[in-house]
Order: sequence, then structure tokens, then C-alpha cells
Amino acid sequence: MAKKGPTILVADDEEPLLKLLKLSFGLEGFDVVTANDGLAAQEAFEGNKPDAAVLDIGMPGVDGFGVLQFIRQRSNIPVILVTARDEPSYQSRAVAAGADGYMTKPFDRVVLVDSIRAKLNCPKHSVGNAR
Repeated sequence: MAKKGPTILVADDEEPLLKLLKLSFGLEGFDVVTANDGLAAQEAFEGNKPDAAVLDIGMPGVDGFGVLQFIRQRSNIPVILVTARDEPSYQSRAVAAGADGYMTKPFDRVVLVDSIRAKLNCPKHSVGNAR
């Protein structure tokens, strides 16, 4: 199967959100690789070499900060961290760890997709099938 567009890794332990983000990014022309915990996210990163990543902070095993550190040791791809926790210390920690963005749940999935698109310099409607 031919690659449609940029590949994004989406890692979250909330299955409904993972499915929604996979669909949202897929409809916008991205190839989507998903993981439901930190270790699976690290394995998916190694096996797929994504162009960008969206990581939940609160995953079992290796948390989003651990996965971000793992990615930063290997790549400088755009990474956005998402979390239900909205303490300023978490956002500061995310920036210090090298995250390119930070969003608190619930968030607008269109804003997230547009954020990744902007970080990859992909204008709207330029990847895959337009909305």
C-alpha cells in the first residue's frame, strides 16, 4: 500500500480517543500509527519512523514524558503532549523536555490536526484527500 502522506504516531491509553484521533488524522491524509501505552509507542516509533507524534502523558508503563525523551534521543520530529492534567508545572515540564506543543483534554481534534499540519509545514488540503 502506498504511503498517503506524513506518518503520525498517536499514543493514548484511552481507546475511544485513540480511535477518534486515528480517524481524524486519517481523513486528513495522514498515515496513522497508534499505540495504547508508552512501550508500544516506543516500538511503533522505532518501526515506523513517524514524521510527528501526539503523546498522552498519563499512559501506563512508560509515560508520555518517557516516550518524548526516547524520541528526542533519536529524532527532532514535532511532538505534542496531551493530558487531562492542566497544572502549569506540567506544561513547563513538557516544554523543558522538548515538546513542541501541549494540549489539555478535552481538546478540539481539528485544532490538534491543524497544529501538527503547521509543525510539518503541510498546508490544509495538501495531504491526502481534502475535507
